[in-house]
Amino acid sequence: MRLTTFTDYTLRTLIHLAKQHARLSTVAEIASLHGMSQHHLTKVVHHLGVTGVIRTIRGRNGGIMLARPAEQISVGQIVRDSEPDFHMADCFDIENGSCHLAGRCHVQKVLCKATDAFLATLDAVTLADLVLST
Repeated sequence: MRLTTFTDYTLRTLIHLAKQHARLSTVAEIASLHGMSQHHLTKVVHHLGVTGVIRTIRGRNGGIMLARPAEQISVGQIVRDSEPDFHMADCFDIENGSCHLAGRCHVQKVLCKATDAFLATLDAVTLADLVLST
């Protein structure tokens, strides 16, 4: 399982915001501190605002902050919302897959079970837990 850069930036941004304790941060500040592309981070922040995980305040003294306490933010849900899919193999993509064994082998079943275990592990972790470990 490999997470996209989008999800990586999402998690790093949320960890940064959780450490700020309600202080506003800016995209430029986070990008600079964490060596991220400001352009890519802007897309991440927009997505986090649309999904309601962060509050965005516009204007000269604006910025971003968590919309709720870090203890209430599930890492599993963040990853689900950030990843485009969890297709671990070609057979997972029913419409575009080209596996000739799809539906006749047990690989997909085993990989589905592994993906479920991966997400269940993340579901047991909150953003606050990640902050404690950094």
